[in-house]
Amino acid sequence: MFEMYGDLLTVEEFAEMLSIGKNAAYKLLASGKVKCFRQNRIWKIPKEGAIQYIREQSHLI
Repeated sequence: MFEMYGDLLTVEEFAEMLSIGKNAAYKLLASGKVKCFRQNRIWKIPKEGAIQYIREQSHLI
């Protein structure tokens, strides 16, 4: 489904995956609902964390 993305996503790629804006993506990351981490000031989102969030929100798990 998301083969074109690398193992670690940028905020822009994450927002694109979810079809949301960057501000909404930042709020979602800051809420802790998505498994992610910050390295210095840059958010790093594991692709698996994003996929897991999508599955949880769509009640596929």
